[in-house]
Amino acid sequence: MGINSKNILYIGNNLTSKTKYATTIDTLSSLLNLEGYTVLKTSSKLNKLARLADMCLTLIKSRRKIEYVLIDTFSTSNFYFALLTSQLARIFKIRYIPILHGGNLPFRLDRSNFLSKLIFINSYVNVAPSNYLKNEFEKRGFNTIFIPNTLEIEKYKYQDRENMLPKILWVRAFKHLYNPLMAIKVLAKVKEEFEEAELCMIGPVLDVSFNETKALANKLNLNNSIQFTGVLSKEEWHKKAKEYALFINTTNIDNTPVSVMEAMALGLTIVSTNAGGMPYLIEDNYDGVLVDKNDHIMMANSIIKILKENNRELSKKARIKAESFGWDVVKHQWKSLLNN
Repeated sequence: MGINSKNILYIGNNLTSKTKYATTIDTLSSLLNLEGYTVLKTSSKLNKLARLADMCLTLIKSRRKIEYVLIDTFSTSNFYFALLTSQLARIFKIRYIPILHGGNLPFRLDRSNFLSKLIFINSYVNVAPSNYLKNEFEKRGFNTIFIPNTLEIEKYKYQDRENMLPKILWVRAFKHLYNPLMAIKVLAKVKEEFEEAELCMIGPVLDVSFNETKALANKLNLNNSIQFTGVLSKEEWHKKAKEYALFINTTNIDNTPVSVMEAMALGLTIVSTNAGGMPYLIEDNYDGVLVDKNDHIMMANSIIKILKENNRELSKKARIKAESFGWDVVKHQWKSLLNN
């Protein structure tokens, strides 16, 4: 089993087999297993109530053999998953570590102050995958350390786009929070300078923003310039990315999205809104470009400028930063935490 043979329960949305998306619970648990830890994952139930019940029952059943509980913690309904499982861990006197996700968590801390304190003051430590969330949690008095989301960097082949084409990629769920409509407006503006510009939008449908996005594309006569792929696996969208030069992130609220980190590793040039934790991930005009939230003109003009200058330096520097998220770097932080 190895020198790190500790038993860990990882609580989160273990839905990769059903959604095609490899999430943190899938990636991190596999990598910790390779380091000699024994990681039990829960839950893969699609129904939220069934998933919560499975999480709680797994914790109860395994309580005598686990030394740590890792809990993926979000700001929406899954916040209550973290609340209930963390308090169960407290009852059984098991050290639990919330792993913080979602740029909206600071708002949740303020809106649910009492419940937040129950989770985050009593944790062994809180792990933030961005310095943005680390700072926000520390400001509110919660003991928090920074450990970035990790990439198996050797699996990401950097592609230098020698002649940058006006081909734009968007990878996110269709949800109002992520502002997919902005991507359509950006394409329309870019096409004023580059008539051949194209956009590919990859991701699952989570609300009516998908229909609104398609309706806007139709209204602006952009249907022939846009491809909607639906959900693609990581391998599928990475293969698709080879055809594109730019990656846009249009979100209004964010933390440190893994899709942007992956795009950096693959050699796409990033143009993102400055929402939430994005300024902690992207250094403006150094390894990407940041624009104001909901400002499609500013984003389109930034893309036009990059294309006209054939600016490949942004993506080269982004790849260097992405390499700092490699497991060979990040694993030492996890081992230092879990080996105490």
